[in-house]
Formats: sequence, C-alpha cells, structure tokens
Amino acid sequence: MSYSHSNMCSGSRTAKRTLEFGRTHVVRPKGKHQATIVWLHGLGDNGSSASQLLESLPLPNIKWICPTAPTRPVAILGGFPCTAWFEMGELSDDGPDDWESLDASAAHIANLLSTEPADVKVGIGGFSMGAAMALYSATCYAAGRYGNGNPYPLNLRAVVGLSGWLPGARSLRNKIEGSHEAARRAASLPILQCHGKNDDVVPYKYGEKSVNSLNSAGFRYLTFKPLDGLGHYTIPKEMSEVSSWLSARLGLEGYRS
Repeated sequence: MSYSHSNMCSGSRTAKRTLEFGRTHVVRPKGKHQATIVWLHGLGDNGSSASQLLESLPLPNIKWICPTAPTRPVAILGGFPCTAWFEMGELSDDGPDDWESLDASAAHIANLLSTEPADVKVGIGGFSMGAAMALYSATCYAAGRYGNGNPYPLNLRAVVGLSGWLPGARSLRNKIEGSHEAARRAASLPILQCHGKNDDVVPYKYGEKSVNSLNSAGFRYLTFKPLDGLGHYTIPKEMSEVSSWLSARLGLEGYRS
C-alpha cells in the first residue's frame, strides 16, 4: 500500500486562534500489549488513513494511536487551510521554525501516551511532516523539555521518521551539550529514519541533513535507510523494515516477518 499526500485540505473551515486537533484513531493490539506508538500523518492527511496502513503490519503487540492534526492556513499552499502539525513555508536550511505549534503538537502527542500502563514501552513515528514532528519530539525527550522550557514528560523508547526532516536543527546541539542527562538520553534513544532517493516533495538531502544534525548532537543510536527509486510515499518493503526494526528495538514477542 502506498501512502502519500491525500486531499484532506478543505477551504471550508475558518482559521481559529486556538487550533483544535482532529479525530484520533486507535488500532488495538491483536496480541499481548507490549508497546504503544503514536503515528503522525503527513500534510493534508488524517489519522484514519494512517491507521489503515498500520493495521496491516505484522506487529500484534503494538497499540497504534493515530491523531489528526489541526486544520490551519498553510503558507506553502498559499494560505489554503489544511491539516498540519505546524506552520510551514518552503523547506530551507534557514527558514523560521514555528516553535509554538511544534510545542503544542508535541505536547498533544505526549498527552496521548501519558496514560499508557507503566510496563508498556512508548514511541512516536510518522511520515513527512509527521516524521518531522516525531524527530522534534525526540529532541524534546533528549533535552528533557519542550522548546518553550516546559518539562517533557515521557520516557521515549523508539522514534521512526519516514521521508521527513528535522525542525530546529540549528539550535539542537546547544540543547543537548552541557547536560550530562540530555547527552545520555540522546545517546540511548533508538531512531530509525528512511528516505527515498527520488523524493520530490521533501528532497533526500533533508533526510541526510537531519541524520547528520542528530549525529553531531550526540544521537548515537540512529539507523538511516536510503531507499533507491522511492518517491514521497511508503512501500511494503519500507514498512517491513520499520516492522522488523521496531520488533528488535522494543523486544516484541509476536512479530511475524
């Protein structure tokens, strides 16, 4: 099953100052519940299509939580209202980051995981803008706080980013260096990034740059999988990489390769 931008953009909703998150879809574990992962959709998509993709994976011990981003005017689409985790213009190395929305979405995601049982491992994954959000959450976990300084509440055990990029890459080293605890968390958090070499929406170089930024900030437990010929979508081969990686990192019992 391929999974790319869908037409969830709609001009009918007016922008609100306080943005509301959309509907959350849950895929319950078919076996013993060992891990819960929040999976984040791309720009203009929703939690429902993410949940359909995840339901087919051979991971019976994972509960998947698939939230839907708020609808907001998106500059890269000429201000057209669309589901988006944060505001974004053109992707660039020196473009401004929308810290307020990044923190609001990261807090919403953490809140979805905050009531999971203590013996259940928690993680975050996503595609495209959802991958950017997952990687941003990884940096908040390592730093021990959101960009706004509020404490980050979760003990993340795995992060997956497909066809994404890293918001806030320029200030990342400053957040991690100088804190022994932050450096320890960064070094021990397993992260998987995959990126298609033919991606024409989020070019491959942004995937590569985010890996380099994370590496230089002390994220040592990082796996990067370039995929030849892949554009801006997922394919079964990539999702089976994700499944086997999650199974190994989280010590899942029921994985069927």
